[in-house]
Amino acid sequence: MRSTNIFALSGLLLSYAAGIHAEINPLLDDASLSLGSIVVSSSQSGPLTSRSLSTSVDVLGEERIANQNVNYTWQLFDQLPGVMLTQFNMGNESGKISFRGFNGEGEINAVKLLIDGIPSNQNSGNMPYLELLTPLDIEAIEVVRGTNDPRYGLHNIAGNADILTKQGGNYNKARLSYGSFATRNVQFVSGIETDNFTQNYAVSYHDSHRYRDHSDIEKTTFSGKWFYAPTNGRAQIGFIARHGQADAEEAGYLSRSQARNDSEQSRPHNETDGGDRSMNQFSAHLDVDLSDNLFWSTKAYLNQLDEDRYVTFSEGGNHNERLTKEDHKGALSTLTWRPDVSWAHEFALMGGVSAEFQDNESRRFITEDRVRTSQTRDQQFDFDIYGSFIQAIYKPTAKLKLVPAYRVDTVRGSFDDRLIGSHRDINDYGNIHQPKLSAVYSFNEKYALYTNWGKTFQVASGAASYKKTVLSNDLDASINEGWEIGLKFTPTDWLNGRIAVWQQVASGEFKTRLGDANNDSENIGETERHGVDIQFNAQATEKLGLWIAAALQDSEIRKAGSNAPLTKGNEIDHVPHYLIDAGVDYQATPKLKLASWVSAQDDYYLRQDNNTRKFGQYVLVNASASYAVTPKVKLELELKNVFDRYYEYVWLNGTDTMHSPGDGRAVYGSVQFDF
Repeated sequence: MRSTNIFALSGLLLSYAAGIHAEINPLLDDASLSLGSIVVSSSQSGPLTSRSLSTSVDVLGEERIANQNVNYTWQLFDQLPGVMLTQFNMGNESGKISFRGFNGEGEINAVKLLIDGIPSNQNSGNMPYLELLTPLDIEAIEVVRGTNDPRYGLHNIAGNADILTKQGGNYNKARLSYGSFATRNVQFVSGIETDNFTQNYAVSYHDSHRYRDHSDIEKTTFSGKWFYAPTNGRAQIGFIARHGQADAEEAGYLSRSQARNDSEQSRPHNETDGGDRSMNQFSAHLDVDLSDNLFWSTKAYLNQLDEDRYVTFSEGGNHNERLTKEDHKGALSTLTWRPDVSWAHEFALMGGVSAEFQDNESRRFITEDRVRTSQTRDQQFDFDIYGSFIQAIYKPTAKLKLVPAYRVDTVRGSFDDRLIGSHRDINDYGNIHQPKLSAVYSFNEKYALYTNWGKTFQVASGAASYKKTVLSNDLDASINEGWEIGLKFTPTDWLNGRIAVWQQVASGEFKTRLGDANNDSENIGETERHGVDIQFNAQATEKLGLWIAAALQDSEIRKAGSNAPLTKGNEIDHVPHYLIDAGVDYQATPKLKLASWVSAQDDYYLRQDNNTRKFGQYVLVNASASYAVTPKVKLELELKNVFDRYYEYVWLNGTDTMHSPGDGRAVYGSVQFDF
């Protein structure tokens, strides 16, 4: 049976070291790179995929995912090139991913998250729905960096990330893990496929005391996927249900001296901090081959988030209860036409529409020992967004491919402040136009030069997207204009890579004021981010694979906002100048595989004033060993932070730096059964 993931992954080029078998086209006409084995279809059919974008696309395969021991799903992105991990380590608010010079503070969430093609950001752009996923159930993680992907609008500022899970097949797999900090993890996945019907199930349980005191986490997930295809194979209809529940404590932030002297401690004022989170995701999928060259794909979904969090940021500060409830309903539909034409080597046209309807609630209270003493926020706001796009692929010659695209989004909604009894309409952003253009020139099967240009947009989240008063002027959306020029190369059958130069400029960037009682934002001004991405993958010998990825980046406030005019020329806070990942894989024997990888990050300023010292620099080394006892039983050992290096996340609370130490050295053992 054809699965939805075949639609999503169709044609992705496999070109990574360490057990990767590259499928080289007669001409190298895309810019995608992959890490880990992925089963793909090379047929030129179905909807257009991210491979057609001629931008920096990276895919992490399941062999690089299933063997990782993580407390949170976002930590699986650690080996993806150019991806920054912001590690709060605060219970369910544990961390975020970001790239292309954006940080993960939660002020500007510039990455569109998708799960099996379903939009999965919350209103703020944050990514709690990642924790619905079971690592053993993930087939691939696909990251698209740049501004030229027209398929998505809201939050697609710097690019998007799609997590693709298993669909179809007959299998049963169980993975049991135990390790440092009394960490226990159980995963079970199952696939049942008949001629016309597939069922896939995934269940997981995770419990850990974590590295720091008062940081226990316990979470469970469940997913079921049911797909049916008629005998003729020209259609597929399916339904996916996911549920996740998490209960987590929060160790709280420390002063610099407290963090350095005793990084495992939690202070007395944080003893009631923590929270519960419940999430659901339901989606319906329909894919139809209307003819041999016309393909229709539609998805409808419901995302539900219910979270109750207690948090205290500093000693002597208020104890807060934060309640968040969100229901997001939406649909996406695309039509792809691949006609046979005599006037081009290839031509395809894809159009799509989307809509999302959000019902959001945010309430906050001052508490004492989890008993409410006063209320500081009671907001309910509807946020609806409608979008449409068109994209074409045109190859006038065998070597040149052009991909023009155009997207338009518009926003509607209203806001009620129930604490003071006020009602406000959303800013009339008008129709937000986003033209895009990509091109790739294939010199031969070894070298391809690609370039792209495009516009994306940012609108405020929470209360900031609504008018201050009835008579307030409407605000404009911030337009991000970006370009990229790159070279992808495969000079030999054992070496491949990519070098790219990029830039992204925002017309009037704004960021959420974290902790603001009114859920408001502030204007940063006109910003610029630019950088160079370098990636090399080498199969040095039949047994030895090497890889390295470096993202060198800079950020600058080109024109300061009115509230901070002296920040012109400064760097944007929490943006390091480099992100480096490198690793080695060694197949010592047919049964024994060894691996080691390093992650490094530069330091950064804590404020856009650039008047603090820099924090955040680290170099971390990890290692793993895998031994196949039998074809169906595998033992694994993973050592994280091998040299027990101190690292931390830091932010500024007024004039005080707030420190959250990262995990020390940890060791995990796992056994996996296939039956």
